[in-house]
Amino acid sequence: MQTLTLPRKSTAPLKVLCLGAHSDDIEIGCGGFLLELLERYPRAEVDWVVFSAQVEREREARRSAALYLKRARRSRVAVHHYRDGFFPYDSEIKSVFEDLKRQVSPDLVLTHYRDDRHQDHRVLSDLAWNTFRNHLVLEYEIPKFDGDLGTPNFFVPLKRTTCARKVKYLNDAFGTQRDKHWFSEATFMGLMRLRGMECRAADGYAEAFYARKITIGF
Repeated sequence: MQTLTLPRKSTAPLKVLCLGAHSDDIEIGCGGFLLELLERYPRAEVDWVVFSAQVEREREARRSAALYLKRARRSRVAVHHYRDGFFPYDSEIKSVFEDLKRQVSPDLVLTHYRDDRHQDHRVLSDLAWNTFRNHLVLEYEIPKFDGDLGTPNFFVPLKRTTCARKVKYLNDAFGTQRDKHWFSEATFMGLMRLRGMECRAADGYAEAFYARKITIGF
């Protein structure tokens, strides 16, 4: 399996845009990647946008973002209150992306898997591609009852300790989710173990993404 390496810019920070439909999506989908990325790129700047989080869920979203973004040189967290499950019918979400386009020029965009069965997730993925057409976009996966896990083609090997930290932060931040049948250490570690097996990760764990357009520069 071939390995690609993100360039280390000597003067400019790595700029990352994270998009999540709901308050725990970013953390579940790419939390491990972000934790290791910020260890290796201490000058990284992160914009973190959650689109649906009401009252306690907003508090959880902000608490969690603070945990995951501890090492970022700069971070901006935005939490919106769009109605869960109604994204395809809310044109205002498009306006948020138009504002983002004017505010940020990310090196890396992390968003939902385009073929995710949750309609809110699909809307964000489509709008991310519509808005950031000449950027590196990686689509993360969310395990759920719908059984829509596919065949990702981009893997980020993770240290076992990073995986454990990811799961701890999820449990610490999202108290409202702990009674959900899918929200468990076994679910999160199991998926990372499976993806680690698929890419022969050194520690046996990885997160996986869909990379639809990548060019190589010489």
